[in-house]
Amino acid sequence: MILIGDVTMNARLEKLIEKYPELLECQNSIIEAFNAIKKSYEANGKLLLAGNGGSAADCEHVVGELMKGFMSKRPLPQTIKAKLRETADGDYLGENLQGALPAISLVSHSALMTAFANDVAPDMVFAQQVYGYGKLGDVFIGFSTSGNSNNINHAVKVAKVLGITTIGFTGKSGGALKELCDITICVPFDGTPDIQERHLPIYHTLCIMLEEEFFG
Repeated sequence: MILIGDVTMNARLEKLIEKYPELLECQNSIIEAFNAIKKSYEANGKLLLAGNGGSAADCEHVVGELMKGFMSKRPLPQTIKAKLRETADGDYLGENLQGALPAISLVSHSALMTAFANDVAPDMVFAQQVYGYGKLGDVFIGFSTSGNSNNINHAVKVAKVLGITTIGFTGKSGGALKELCDITICVPFDGTPDIQERHLPIYHTLCIMLEEEFFG
């Protein structure tokens, strides 16, 4: 088991398992996912996310928790605030900007997605975005309840070629995604609603752990 090494973070994971005992079997992969994302952020990397349907909404949800304060306000460093004060409305900017953990949801780019789907190949849209945005040291998260979504799996293959760590959120069997990803969180359910209902508390926990790691 990979240890987090921080009492608060361990407590977050323990709270998750206490509320959702069925996720006990996922704890090692959750810790691995945390460590991979933490390592990427420490090296100025970013997080890319993709999914379909309800899982697309999950991607947006994760970005919303990482790019602004989630459980804390994340005040800016004083050095940044000082520079902002030299600009018009600097005090206002400094008081309302928050620390961010860079994350991009690939599901929201409607012009690119529809153009690429129409002109090239619908199942390659996420792969194209990973190729365009991704760089060595980034992390890609693919959500697929079946693990067999071609557009997610193609994106994973491209990510691995680029040296991007890949994390899959899926269901009990894991599908093809389980074999493709570096880390796979397979919640022990088969039905799509049941799987998605467990994905949410897992990524909430990861977001809280990351926020505490980088912002206290």
